Amino acid sequence: METLEHGVVLTGAAAQTTSRRAPGIRADQTAKYVFLMPTVVFILLLSIFPLVSSLLLSLSRVNFVRGGLDIQFVGFANYAKLLFGSGQRHFIGALQTPTFAGWVGWLLISGLMLFWFLRYVQSRERRIIGAGLRLLALGLTVGLSWIVVATLGEGGVPGTLVVTLIFVFVGVSFQYIIGLGLALLLVQDLPGRRFFRVIFLLPMTITPVGIGFLFRMLTDTSVGPFAPVWVALGLKDFSWAETGGGARIAVLIGDIWQWIPFMFIVLLAALEGVAQDQVEAARVDGANRLQMFRHIVLPQIAPVSLTVILIRLIEAFKIIDMPRLLTGGGPGTATESMALHAYNEWRSPNLGGSAALSYLLLFVVTFVATLFVNTVRQKIVERL
Repeated sequence: METLEHGVVLTGAAAQTTSRRAPGIRADQTAKYVFLMPTVVFILLLSIFPLVSSLLLSLSRVNFVRGGLDIQFVGFANYAKLLFGSGQRHFIGALQTPTFAGWVGWLLISGLMLFWFLRYVQSRERRIIGAGLRLLALGLTVGLSWIVVATLGEGGVPGTLVVTLIFVFVGVSFQYIIGLGLALLLVQDLPGRRFFRVIFLLPMTITPVGIGFLFRMLTDTSVGPFAPVWVALGLKDFSWAETGGGARIAVLIGDIWQWIPFMFIVLLAALEGVAQDQVEAARVDGANRLQMFRHIVLPQIAPVSLTVILIRLIEAFKIIDMPRLLTGGGPGTATESMALHAYNEWRSPNLGGSAALSYLLLFVVTFVATLFVNTVRQKIVERL
């Protein structure tokens, strides 16, 4: 007689059969872990170990000495240097009194975030932890927006943090708008649309380094292929890199041109999946194109749109090829992104400072992505 799980009692031949099968069952369970362990160890070596080692590196000062490295634990000194010390001007920038437009923008963002926080606090779903996290998000958003408007004001100098935020939000916005416009155009029954679908994808097939050199040549007003055009416009001696704003515009144009195809192809697939019976019914009822887009097309492509925006937000924070090749991060630090800043610190070599910059970039990316997913994406999808 043998007792198994769940109180089942087996006797005679059944008990003997179960006893013979038990080693086989245990062997199968053991084999499952044996086959999984190499994959788990491989993932740990490729992701967890570099993450932990770089964190320890960001808390240290590394000096190259004869015969090896001299690693000294300095705690949060590398972070304090970037946020409050000698590296503050390079990372955050020079703060000045914002312009009138800057004040208006900052007050608008602060008001929206405060309304979002108070709305959650007054809701029935409020939790202490949720309120605390939203209060933290409110403070960080207000602080980051203040840094942006204060460094972009008259006399201000934006640091690599603000430059990165400009590249991310301005670039992704234009990429989505232009990509959606091209996708809406090519879902129409127009002649040659298949040809243009291929043409619009060409920028995505070029390497970022190639695009950087391409726009470096195109923006050259003296010997570039558009030199006659610049001369005709009276811009022979004009340089995109003379001012920080002009250099950032040049980098943004190249980055937008490179990533429009990604937005275009994803949004085109989403538009082709829109239910045509609803569109035809709305057309019969007398709805115009704007009404059909707002109430039928947009709600159906909203999940895809917001997902592709999230992907591009995360990727845009890592921009390094275009500013490095096109302007070298100049003039000064006007086009130097956080990724390029970390790369330059690594070449110094300031390994601890480079690792600290990388972790600050990770923190900013995580904060923006989390705020987007938990507020913007969720609320828009619910309303649509």
